[in-house]
Amino acid sequence: MRAGGSAPRLRGKERCELVFEIKKDVFWVGVKDWALNFFHGHELSTHRGSTYNAYLVRDKKIAVVDTVWDPFTEKFLDNVKSLVDPSRIDYVVANHAETDHSGALGALMELAPQAEVIVSPRGMDSIPGHFHKEWKFRQVKTGDKIPLGETEMIFVEATMLHWPDSMFTYLSGRDLLMPNDAFGQHYASAFPYNDQVDQEELYQECLKYYANILTPFSPMVLKKIDEVLGLGLKVDMIAPSHGVIWRKDPLQIVKKYQEWARQEPERSAVILYDTMWNSTRDMAGAISEGLAEKGVPSKVFHMALADRNDVLAQVFRSRAVVIGSSCLNGGLLPTITPILEDLRGLKFKNKVGAAFGSYGWSGENVARVEGHLEAAGIPLAAKGLNIKWRPDAEGLEKSRALGREIADKM
Repeated sequence: MRAGGSAPRLRGKERCELVFEIKKDVFWVGVKDWALNFFHGHELSTHRGSTYNAYLVRDKKIAVVDTVWDPFTEKFLDNVKSLVDPSRIDYVVANHAETDHSGALGALMELAPQAEVIVSPRGMDSIPGHFHKEWKFRQVKTGDKIPLGETEMIFVEATMLHWPDSMFTYLSGRDLLMPNDAFGQHYASAFPYNDQVDQEELYQECLKYYANILTPFSPMVLKKIDEVLGLGLKVDMIAPSHGVIWRKDPLQIVKKYQEWARQEPERSAVILYDTMWNSTRDMAGAISEGLAEKGVPSKVFHMALADRNDVLAQVFRSRAVVIGSSCLNGGLLPTITPILEDLRGLKFKNKVGAAFGSYGWSGENVARVEGHLEAAGIPLAAKGLNIKWRPDAEGLEKSRALGREIADKM
């Protein structure tokens, strides 16, 4: 549904058939995974499912760009066979070896043994390392071209966006960029294009995708966008490997990536905590009140109940992250440790942090959180607050004071 309106109607080629033409002689041959709840094993939540987008170019030469996750191999092969005899395929482009994009590659190559497998220089390590097959490989680097007829594939290495082997494929003559994981989102929809879906949902998923996957590579994102724009390639459509295809104002998502990669968070705070008997919970609420006294909005998340990836998307947007845990076995509650590891790995910039919690006898919890924040490169805005047993009125006022002090450092 569109925000504030009814679902858009599709006409002719826009209908979401199993296979559909996105540009002249360029077809979507991917699959939708409506039931996907977690991705990368159990590491990333996907509340709105996902798609595994693959594309087939039917020119004088025939090329397939990426495949799908292996549980969907049969459906993918049926899509390809509906357009061409696989034995006629000349090229299979493997933009990236991760199995959500290469899972059906082995099965496709059994039907197209004559095809060349096109990979980046790093792909010459990752693709053979996944499949252990003696296929006909062709290694391409930025600027290399493969003519197909009316169209020509041009390749751009995209190292660490988000794997070392990643690359983009551009189709000249159709002004089409197929950037694999870049500019995508985990979002299954009845409609294939960005202008046909709820814009708020779409950008929620785009931001979540960037925050949880691409944040540590933000400097490379900025450099790669500048490099691609510097090639002077006209981009009329961006067709990523997950989610909807950007056909209306496709560069809007490129501009968003530039904005996100600069990591200029808003003046807001995220307070996340876990608690055993609600002492730490009460402190979290008081810290939020202190921030509000200084005009700083905050969101409070109980990590035993909240979705970690949704919380990280909010952390990405916010200037301050305030983390609380009661003390358990001389350490932290187990729901807190994973997001502390995320903060270290994602390398968020331009943030300040603080720690709080409650304890009964040993009280190592706050120092542990502070150590994790410093390891993540997040400077402390204030000395942590640790309250023995339950906070009384004075303890709650100290919590509010901590919120005010954090606000003053933002």
